[in-house]
Amino acid sequence: MKSIADLVELLTLEQLDDNLFRGQNYQTPWGRVFGGQVLAQSIHAARRTVPEERVIHSMHGYFILGGDPKQPIIYDVDRIRDGRSFTTRRVVAIQKGRAIFNMSASFQIQEKGFEHQILMPQVPKPDEVVPDKDWIIKFKKENPELVKRYLIDRPVEFRSVEKFNPIHPKKESPYRHMWLKANEPVPDDPNIHREILAYFSDYNLMGTSLLPHRDRFKIGNMQMASLDHAMYFHHDFKVDNWLLYALDSPSASNARGFSRGSFFSHDGVLVASTIQEGLIRKRG
Repeated sequence: MKSIADLVELLTLEQLDDNLFRGQNYQTPWGRVFGGQVLAQSIHAARRTVPEERVIHSMHGYFILGGDPKQPIIYDVDRIRDGRSFTTRRVVAIQKGRAIFNMSASFQIQEKGFEHQILMPQVPKPDEVVPDKDWIIKFKKENPELVKRYLIDRPVEFRSVEKFNPIHPKKESPYRHMWLKANEPVPDDPNIHREILAYFSDYNLMGTSLLPHRDRFKIGNMQMASLDHAMYFHHDFKVDNWLLYALDSPSASNARGFSRGSFFSHDGVLVASTIQEGLIRKRG
């Protein structure tokens, strides 16, 4: 998938009934539905049942089964509560009669109140950072198949501040910073920008929890899967402007890696936060 137009189309669900929606899938090269797609489509399904003046401020989801990219996904929305300020929804994503993902989401009217935030990390600006695709291509002669896995078309450009050697991995600290931006203009609708950021948020979270262990595994001998995902939206933003994704992994235990992420606008505003736990199990 190369373009934002393709991504917006993917996230725009077909309405089957008042609370039922159907979504199609991006055909991933790894043979399972991309978790970020299910996150974003679930948010889209929920917000289609919410008054227009309310936008999502938080979601909490659990990945239950790996999705089959060859089968459409049905999204069943439960209208739990419509309050004066907040609207609560529950969404179950279903394939072949079984739940593959469930999510609780809360939507809120715009309100003014107390404000504070952590500071954005001091890192090089995006025009000072080599694009990931330009970095990875350096390893093409040494391992063309591995490089091919990294160079799949995406509707977003990543520029990682910390560069890692994919051919000869070594143990790293569980911190990383990357700039990201949609590769073309996005429609001027805050709902679409939040859904697209939810899609992007599933990139690199689990990988951050693997950084301290990169010297102990090789691609292909690890069993990895997202287990849950939470996201909080603090301010409006534009995904077609540069955002800094600051990630860290405070802990790994019991074959699970725990990671956190903060999204900052180019001028330092914390616009969203995310948390994920994933299965990281060495095969054999």
